[in-house]
Amino acid sequence: MKTLVVGNWKMHKTTAQAVRFVHELRALEPDLRYADAVICPAFIALSAVGEALGDGPIGLGAQTMHWADSGAFTGEISPPMLLACRARWVILGHSERRALTGETDESINRKIVAALAHGITPIVAVGETHEEHGAGVARDRVVAQVRAAFAGRSVTEVAGCVVAYEPIWAIGTGVVDEPADANAIMGAIRAAVPGLGTARILYGGSVKPENVAALVSQEHIDGALVGGASLEPESFAALLRNARKGVTA
Repeated sequence: MKTLVVGNWKMHKTTAQAVRFVHELRALEPDLRYADAVICPAFIALSAVGEALGDGPIGLGAQTMHWADSGAFTGEISPPMLLACRARWVILGHSERRALTGETDESINRKIVAALAHGITPIVAVGETHEEHGAGVARDRVVAQVRAAFAGRSVTEVAGCVVAYEPIWAIGTGVVDEPADANAIMGAIRAAVPGLGTARILYGGSVKPENVAALVSQEHIDGALVGGASLEPESFAALLRNARKGVTA
């Protein structure tokens, strides 16, 4: 199985800047033999980036979505809207959305159901706070999030999803969890829900081209969810080049 590198651009790049990124990345001819790639721009750029990517090998994802197909949900985006922009992936449950917009395990579960119903692959983010990590309850917290997210889903449905383990204390801090420690948590995630044994599980939190190889060399780490290091074409291409199983440097 190929590794997977997902670029979460968060609230960065105008539409013009996002399209320029795609053209510059293509010019670099990124190595996609060993890693799949997905980029997740802001909503305003989804349609234009989808057009720029076309039917090429790089996937397009959104940073969240609503569970309803339509309705009185001001500011929200529905699964059919994502499909119309060519998006086939969606990040759900990112810690920033849990903290800033009040997303709950229940709402994330509903979004997973909706994504699967529309053929969109969920990238389900889970992670513990600095306090939870320090208290030694990281494993319990993350396993609880995973079980709640996939409650009621079949083994086949779960196997078609992606989980991203992002220690909240590592996001944007420059601090990366020790690969072996992250691997242990991700092994617990893999064992928490039937179906995750064959799903791809990503690590997130200050991932860079310089450390991604050490991460994906671990048994249970199948790629990375990347923030800041995904914003420049050269850096993203380097991530794809280095995120190869069996390469440690």
